[in-house]
Amino acid sequence: MEPQAPFTSSDDARTARPLRHLKSYELSAPLSLERGGELPEVTVAYETYGQLNAARDNAILICHALSGDSHVAAHDADDDPGWWDLVVGPGKAIDTDRYFVVCPNVLGGCRGTTGPNFPNPATGKPYGADFPLITVGDIVETQKQLVDHLGIDRLHAVIGGSLGGHMTLTWARRFPERVDNAVALATCARLNSQSLAFDVVGRNAILLDPNYRGGQYYQHDERPSVGLAIARMLGHITYLSREAMTDKFDPDRHSPRRLQTAFETHFSVGSYLAYQSDRFVERFDANSYLTLTMAMDLFDLGATTDAIAASLAPSTCRWLVLSFSSDWLFPPAESRAIVDALIALRRSVSYCEIQTKAGHDAFLLEDELDLYGEMIRAFLDVSPHDEIEHAAEPDSPSIFNHRVDYDSIVDLLEPDASVLDLGCGNGELLARLRARGHDPVQGIELSQRAVRSCLQRGLDVVRRDINDGLAPFADQQFDYVILSHTIQAMTNVQGLLRDMLRVGRRCIVSFPNIAFRKLREQLHHEGRAPRSSALTGPNWYETSSIRFLSLLDFEDYCRDQNIDIIDRVALDTEQNLRVDNDPNLNADVVVLVIAAH
Repeated sequence: MEPQAPFTSSDDARTARPLRHLKSYELSAPLSLERGGELPEVTVAYETYGQLNAARDNAILICHALSGDSHVAAHDADDDPGWWDLVVGPGKAIDTDRYFVVCPNVLGGCRGTTGPNFPNPATGKPYGADFPLITVGDIVETQKQLVDHLGIDRLHAVIGGSLGGHMTLTWARRFPERVDNAVALATCARLNSQSLAFDVVGRNAILLDPNYRGGQYYQHDERPSVGLAIARMLGHITYLSREAMTDKFDPDRHSPRRLQTAFETHFSVGSYLAYQSDRFVERFDANSYLTLTMAMDLFDLGATTDAIAASLAPSTCRWLVLSFSSDWLFPPAESRAIVDALIALRRSVSYCEIQTKAGHDAFLLEDELDLYGEMIRAFLDVSPHDEIEHAAEPDSPSIFNHRVDYDSIVDLLEPDASVLDLGCGNGELLARLRARGHDPVQGIELSQRAVRSCLQRGLDVVRRDINDGLAPFADQQFDYVILSHTIQAMTNVQGLLRDMLRVGRRCIVSFPNIAFRKLREQLHHEGRAPRSSALTGPNWYETSSIRFLSLLDFEDYCRDQNIDIIDRVALDTEQNLRVDNDPNLNADVVVLVIAAH
């Protein structure tokens, strides 16, 4: 029966058909393994897309996840689809008209690279369960030797999700001199115990299948298909989210599809799992599943920020880390731990948690492609040293629209000062500061679209709610921390200001002054909520402000908290004038430089 919509998944493009564009490379020497022993012969299967340029500096290595392979994208209209056709190809986020893309099948896999289904030179029979224990480090070593063979000294980027993210992290720390940029999606520094438990159950399902035969099943007609299928069912459950499963299966919960399968299909979710697992068994090897899940489970960069930072300390590349809100296999908090470690190391890092219902598989699906795909494109294509002027998007959720205070902020900064901009919006101020020579400049922003705009300007930006504080940043890490036109939207004003004064040698705070003459008159004479060009939205119900304060209010706060006001600029933005006479009455926007006493 032809599958219908509820059967669709990230696996749909993958088949057991031969890969027509597959290439292979034989390692020139035995491969010594991290956990002991060696592989006397290793073949690496891979595919390439695009052309390596004369400078040999446009190469991108893509690392696939557990069940992937080298076929990341179709090579032409007659080719089978790849597992990441959404992202890789001419004009796509990873543009093969611009970049030379290399995707190898991993060591231990079953699609052309040496794995358990390969002949053991010592016996002439498939390795089976005798295939040695391998690590992500061993996988990366084979990739590194392939890159050497291709004559590539330095990769423009290494990109991977899930297990491929583990490889990306390993590349950056093992071979820092070979990687300019790293993109890690839906990954972690080590699996949490819940995720580990699913792999343990999956491996037990395979090992206890009567047809597993101690791993030597290749010469038999019957394979451990039931055990592998159950392992894959567990996997598919973890790749989806509760919301995605509800949307996918609840409408026809009691109307499952009819299938020729040995598995239960009383419910629609059961028919989906049966269909996907039966297809998976057709193309994947049970011993490879055991080998690769164990390699993933052994991967461990540390359980704390300090430990992760120590592991990633050798890295020197720029980083883009992306997580997905409904991913409970690799939860966003685990990506944030990587980002926090990189911040502590003062590396160039950008991060975004993409809001989605699609779960772990979101990085393989089109649901949020406009966000994650364009973030990858911008990160790869735009260097921090490029002169980029990117206009704000019409829907950019800046809290305030009229930003003449930026001129005053720029004038208050020393030309070479480092800057952290909180609530940086689409990056307009940071772009001006970078062009002026400030280095480093870093943004924090909550809006996903604004994060994308910052990346399109080549800026480092981290998606984070600043109400949660600035814990990843070290004391005095920046010369200036800026909070411009954002304090009114904060719920944790005191905690944030304390953190700002800790992280910055000095801080700059700007805000609309509610004591401005025009606003007083509106309330006194008209009895209406104050409105001006300095306030977002024309109506009270469209404003993001939850607090209204005056210049005198803020000065009183600084005096009470023993905070020094170093400098002050008062502005009438409607007249485009600097105000010196009674600024609390005559200025609609104020900018203050403050420091801990």
